Amino acid sequence: MELTVYLAGQIHDNWRDEIKEKAKKESMPIDFVGPQENHARSDSIGEDILGEQPGKLYRDDAASSVNNFRTKLLLSKADAVIALFGEDYKQWNTAMDASLAIQASKPLILIRPASLIHPLKELSNQATITVETVEQALEVLAYVYE
Repeated sequence: MELTVYLAGQIHDNWRDEIKEKAKKESMPIDFVGPQENHARSDSIGEDILGEQPGKLYRDDAASSVNNFRTKLLLSKADAVIALFGEDYKQWNTAMDASLAIQASKPLILIRPASLIHPLKELSNQATITVETVEQALEVLAYVYE
């Protein structure tokens, strides 16, 4: 059985590659999808499709519309969602994606360090499971195949 897992979270480091490589090493049949990881492309997609916008607000709004379309489509087709919260970046998009997963009744693995227990307590309470590391998230997925 192959699963599709949406990887929600910041796009500024290689945490997705780490998950993909570890899953591949364990021969787990998982297709990973997620947000546009090319930050410049994500920011410009609205203007790339709709043309130049009259200001930053409209540029961001146009890009958000296209990015939200992508997120809703891929997340709706996913069997599960992993949402990673780290300490280095603001996590607004991660919170939005995790909330979409909860609203859609998608199984959600929330990854957060111990330092974020308090600020993420409500979201963590709604997740299917909360873990502290990428390795633990992969162990949860591996258990599906036992």
